[in-house]
Amino acid sequence: MATTERTLTIHDVVSSEPPVAIRAATAAWFLAVGAGVAESVLGVIDAIRDGSMPLAAIAAQVGFRAIVYGGLFVVIDKYFRLGRNWSRHLLAGLLGVVGLATLLMGPIDWLLTDGDFGSIDLSAGFLGFAAIRGIHVMAVIAAIVLMYQPDANRWFRAKRQR
Repeated sequence: MATTERTLTIHDVVSSEPPVAIRAATAAWFLAVGAGVAESVLGVIDAIRDGSMPLAAIAAQVGFRAIVYGGLFVVIDKYFRLGRNWSRHLLAGLLGVVGLATLLMGPIDWLLTDGDFGSIDLSAGFLGFAAIRGIHVMAVIAAIVLMYQPDANRWFRAKRQR
């Protein structure tokens, strides 16, 4: 006679709290979006200072970015953090693929076309922007890795079954 009993493991208990991987991924996504906001602020300051864009174009960029960043905060906080699986894939595709491509396109293009490290203006503005960009890229990569960890997968699967 076969028995259907089995020993429960820690993975069989579904907590209402997200696992550590999801909490860390949420923090990494917020850090990435915050870094994007900081990069935008620095870009606006530079555009105003050097007059490279008309004020109307700057205002349009700020408005567009405010909508995008605000939407991302909502998706991360109200859907991803609470276990909506579609939000995980949206963030991976939108920020992980498209976002990373836009972050890395400029530096890669510079390396392929110029790549003269001696010509870099090591001003405080450049170093600040480079530091923020580095944090931005690392936060996106960390968030993607974290949100597809086994504990995160189990949690999303359990949320989907409810």
